[in-house]
Parts: sequence; C-alpha cells; structure tokens
Amino acid sequence: MEDQEMQLKVKRVSDKFTESMYVLANEPSVALYRLQEHVRSAVKSMANSSVYFKSIDGLLRQAISMKEQISNSQGRR
Repeated sequence: MEDQEMQLKVKRVSDKFTESMYVLANEPSVALYRLQEHVRSAVKSMANSSVYFKSIDGLLRQAISMKEQISNSQGRR
C-alpha cells in the first residue's frame, strides 16, 4: 500500500515540476528574450552578407555592360 502511495506522490511531484518548467520555459518574458537573441544574430548575419550583396551587384552590372557591348558590336556588323 505504501508503494502505491509513494508512486502517486512521486507522480504528482513530477507532474507539478514538469508543469512549472513548461510555464517557465514559455513565459512571455523568456520568449521576448529569445526573440531578441534571434534578431541580434540575424542582424549580424545580414550585416555580414551585405558585402556579398554588393559583390553580386557589381558582377551583375558588369554582366549587363558586357551584354550591351556584345549586342552593340553585333548590331554594327
């Protein structure tokens, strides 16, 4: 009988602990903190990628210029 009571008490304690951890992990202030962390890391990676975007922009401009030169030289023939 005592074993069953002990198991019931352990189950209640573990359920309450699990519920408390769930509430703590999903508390709005914790969620906002995690959101802030995510935004900070995303902004850092976006700042680093701006160099790549500028490089791609330059390459596209060169490609357009070369295409126009080729089109103009073919039109003159």
